[in-house]
Amino acid sequence: MKRHLPGLHSEGPRGDEVLQGIFLARVDRAYYRWHPQKPFFILSFAVLEPQNLASRKISGRLYATTKALWRLNWFLRDFGYDRDLLGRDEVDEKALLGLIGVLRTTKKAFAGRTYLDLAGFAPSSEWELISKDARDGVVTGGSDDLQLHAD
Repeated sequence: MKRHLPGLHSEGPRGDEVLQGIFLARVDRAYYRWHPQKPFFILSFAVLEPQNLASRKISGRLYATTKALWRLNWFLRDFGYDRDLLGRDEVDEKALLGLIGVLRTTKKAFAGRTYLDLAGFAPSSEWELISKDARDGVVTGGSDDLQLHAD
């Protein structure tokens, strides 16, 4: 069977167009993938702010290994995941959809390939302060070390 896919012949997005920075984002998709050594969640975010990037999507992984659970917990807490489910150590993929929070992304290179790293999270209530500081160049801890969550 033949399928017509408009735009298939045109060049796709390039690797250097990876969105890096701080965004107010909403979880659009969430999938758990089991792997013997490194189970992980694939998360797809829709950018809400800044306005000029509002139609863009960001995808990344959050690993669910014992050593990486702190980052998954950080994401769940800051994006407003159900505290009852979190207290029972349960992650419901459907409950992740629609969660909104602040997301910091960076580009990482490993073995000759470039990956998007979900580097930090913060509650959506902190977006105004974080985005203002980012625009003004005020960065806690130095220009290369933005801390989105103070413990």
